[in-house]
Amino acid sequence: QVQLVESGGGLVQPGGSLRLSCAASGFRFNIYAMSWVRQAPGKGPEWVSSINSGGTSTTYADSVKGRFTISRDNAKNTLSLQMNNLKPEDTAVYFCAKPYQWGQVVTTGARRSYDYWGQGTQVTVSS
Repeated sequence: QVQLVESGGGLVQPGGSLRLSCAASGFRFNIYAMSWVRQAPGKGPEWVSSINSGGTSTTYADSVKGRFTISRDNAKNTLSLQMNNLKPEDTAVYFCAKPYQWGQVVTTGARRSYDYWGQGTQVTVSS
């Protein structure tokens, strides 16, 4: 069965960095674009970033552009998100998400746009 397991979250001061990872299994990871979505307390899910299946094309929400970098290692079935210059407004649970169709690049936070996402990892940015 499909599994997406996020890790790497934690508490960090403003201006700090974290690297999130998502271990994928149960499907052909290398033919699916993947996304990161986050959800802050009391808010709906927000799309953060997506990467195509080969890792050659990336897109970012304006709120994280220039600070976050998405990447993937298809040999290890791993998706990553390097987060630099973190701000308090980045505080959220971060999820990796798989679209329904291979080749489809999803750039929305709507839950119905993905058929699987993981349990999430908490990122808290606070002094």
